[in-house]
Amino acid sequence: MKHLADPLKSLAAAAVIVLVAGCATSNALNNDNLAVAAGFKVITPKKPDQQAILAKLPKDKVTPVNYQGSTYYVLPDSMNNLAYVGGPAQYQDYQKLRVAKQLSNNNLEAAQMNEMNSMDWGGWGGWGGPAFVGFRR
Repeated sequence: MKHLADPLKSLAAAAVIVLVAGCATSNALNNDNLAVAAGFKVITPKKPDQQAILAKLPKDKVTPVNYQGSTYYVLPDSMNNLAYVGGPAQYQDYQKLRVAKQLSNNNLEAAQMNEMNSMDWGGWGGWGGPAFVGFRR
């Protein structure tokens, strides 16, 4: 039974690593989710000046914007012609959520590395170990 459990552990660890790598590619979606969780409102810019502002903002980044005498924090989604808009309080909450998410990601990575390092590779002997001696040229 132990022989069956070892490959399953390896497969599960590899699946988790692939999942984490896939999550890293969806950065914009994660930022959008954090903005909504922080209380940002989703708006569709209708006025030409709003659309012009949205077009100039950097992607995947919250930017302070002065509009009609007030400061707003805007995360653009130009592909969908949307903007996530919040005030100073929502921006502070957004920053706190980003830090918490980064700490969580760091903890997950550390746990995965510990899991990989604690695996018993058995007959494989690790990469380049005795099991591969016959394959060397």
